[in-house]
Amino acid sequence: MTALVGRIRALPSWQVTLFVALLALGFLVAAQLSAEGPRVRYTTQQRSPLVETALDLQAQQDALKAQILDLRDRIQALQEQGEGSAALVRQLNDQLHQARLAAGLLPLTGTGIVLRLEDSAQPVAPDANESDYLVSAADVRTVVEELWLAGAEAVSINEERVTGSTAIIDIGGSILVNSAYQAQPYTVTALGPADLWSRLSAQPGFADFFRARAETFGIRVSLAEPESVDIPAFAGTIALRNARVLVPSPSPSP
Repeated sequence: MTALVGRIRALPSWQVTLFVALLALGFLVAAQLSAEGPRVRYTTQQRSPLVETALDLQAQQDALKAQILDLRDRIQALQEQGEGSAALVRQLNDQLHQARLAAGLLPLTGTGIVLRLEDSAQPVAPDANESDYLVSAADVRTVVEELWLAGAEAVSINEERVTGSTAIIDIGGSILVNSAYQAQPYTVTALGPADLWSRLSAQPGFADFFRARAETFGIRVSLAEPESVDIPAFAGTIALRNARVLVPSPSPSP
């Protein structure tokens, strides 16, 4: 040990200083590499699905832009052909507007009602099922169906537009509407005639729902009738992949 100390002391001071500096630099480089390795791998794992999603959205946007440009070119070509073509353009635009309206792609404002559904505040009976006291997707679907039957022209759930392709399903303690998770309270807004609530309350199906869920298990259903209601446009993707015509079966002969 004494000999080692003597050798170190015999070295020039600049060599000792350089050795210590290189040793410290080596430790710093090793520490940085060990710290960055997991972080880089973690970031890559997290970014991969995000990049794929971004690319999919970009592809959808590019396709929509191409469709818009094509429609503009076709309308412009028709407009340049004369007054007769201008009438055809107006007719096509009217049909397009009606189609978008029917598909729920346009926001609407008008008379209507707002219903709010919340879990029961009653204590659960000893021999009862706790889930019976909770608002389910089936409850929301029933309300929406009864609103359609009562004459509603447009419906939304927690600002999510309901269309012909909308799915309302239970996901854990919440529900899924279209592709959006919704939490309570579930606010069902319906646009329709001024007497929409009178029509809805007269529906046998809604009366049965209210009796079975509100009166029996205490599911809270509240009503508001504002001067006007706002229904947002459908924000999802319209993609019809398969379709077939449903031909009603002939009724049996008497």
